[in-house]
Amino acid sequence: MAQISREQLAPLHEIIKITVAPADYNPAFEKSLKTYAKTANIPGFRKGMVPIGVIKRMHGSAVFTEEVLKTIETELTKYVQAENISYLGQPIPQDDNDPGTFNYNEGKEYSFSFEIGLKPEFSLPDFATLPTTIHLVSANDEMVEEEINRMQQKLGNMTEPESVSREEEVLNVGFEPCDEAGIVEEGSSPKENSLLLSYFSEKVRSELMGKKKDDTLVLQLSTAFEDKERDWVASDLALDKNNSEDMSKYFLLKINKIGFVEKKELNEEFFKEALPGKEILTEADFRSEIRTQIEAYWKHQAQHLLEHEVFHILSEDIKMEFPETFLRKWLLLSNENKQTAEDIEKEFPAFLNQLRWTLVSNEIATGNSIQVSREEIMDSLRQQLMGYFGSMNMGGNYDWLDSYVERMMSDEKQVESAYQRVFSSKVLACAASQVKPTENFITAPEFLALQEKHNHK
Repeated sequence: MAQISREQLAPLHEIIKITVAPADYNPAFEKSLKTYAKTANIPGFRKGMVPIGVIKRMHGSAVFTEEVLKTIETELTKYVQAENISYLGQPIPQDDNDPGTFNYNEGKEYSFSFEIGLKPEFSLPDFATLPTTIHLVSANDEMVEEEINRMQQKLGNMTEPESVSREEEVLNVGFEPCDEAGIVEEGSSPKENSLLLSYFSEKVRSELMGKKKDDTLVLQLSTAFEDKERDWVASDLALDKNNSEDMSKYFLLKINKIGFVEKKELNEEFFKEALPGKEILTEADFRSEIRTQIEAYWKHQAQHLLEHEVFHILSEDIKMEFPETFLRKWLLLSNENKQTAEDIEKEFPAFLNQLRWTLVSNEIATGNSIQVSREEIMDSLRQQLMGYFGSMNMGGNYDWLDSYVERMMSDEKQVESAYQRVFSSKVLACAASQVKPTENFITAPEFLALQEKHNHK
């Protein structure tokens, strides 16, 4: 029977030494030789009739080394399981382990030692006592009116007025670099864009009123737009919004097309088109349903932000000690020299954070019997695909989707990625469902500012 000893190198960092005797490895060695003799093709001998002595002389050393190593690995696995040792990564064979010393002619003991990093012990907090806040947004009349107006615009009829007359009109325009007098730079070409008239500054809006298709106007970026719109127009023109020289440049603006959406009337036909499947007959009921949907959206966003807060508490506030020396060594070996020690040191804090969350999320999953089904993985992949193609006009034909998802299920990396998304989502939802957050009612802009603050790259 193998002899096994343990020695502590540092907290959570140990050496396990496995010593095997002939009685441990010889039965497997002899069996392997017999199996080899039955299948070996050696000139001068019929297949299956090669004497064991010949096999031992020709292949004994290699077979012996393999079987001793297998015996050592088996004994290590049995010991770890019997002692219920929870470890990180994989056991690392020590450098002084030398299979070159194995000799089947010598019936003696062989010892191999392995470094092992133990999982830290920790306790999950009482979720009900965690200091959390859920930020709620109430749908006010202005938000309802804005959403209804958006829907009226979206489902409205596009017309082409003869001249610019309303701030709601959309101008398809071309920007061409020029001087203050409107003389276009030689060799330049117009950069086209579509802009609401309301995006322009008050002065430029008044100058555009009455203009028709193919009319032009010289403008300067620094004074032509409201602040927010100026930023993204500058970006679209490959200019730096913070560079005063860029903002002082002149452009010849040419009107290529004038568009205006005639908004849908608030009637039963519009209610049915805007909210299919809903039996809405009056404007009051329509407004009530829009308010309900807006509040449901913000409640969903609030839940996500709460889960994000819970994630930070669980991944940052639960203290753990790690066998860092072991983990650095394991990372270097497991990456097969694709990363240097310097690379690993640079990424080590992020690795520990991820490891901490992995241990915490696994503990939550175990305690709450959280599992991920094949159907949930497929649904995650389906949603991922819809995110990629959702903005494309597919003509309502998604017959290809399920067959594409089935092909993705054969990709191990895709499946693992989807599994982790679903698993983390279920763990966070489970943890967040047990907290008792303080309610905090805020405005939509305040909520968006909170979201931006908590966004991660």
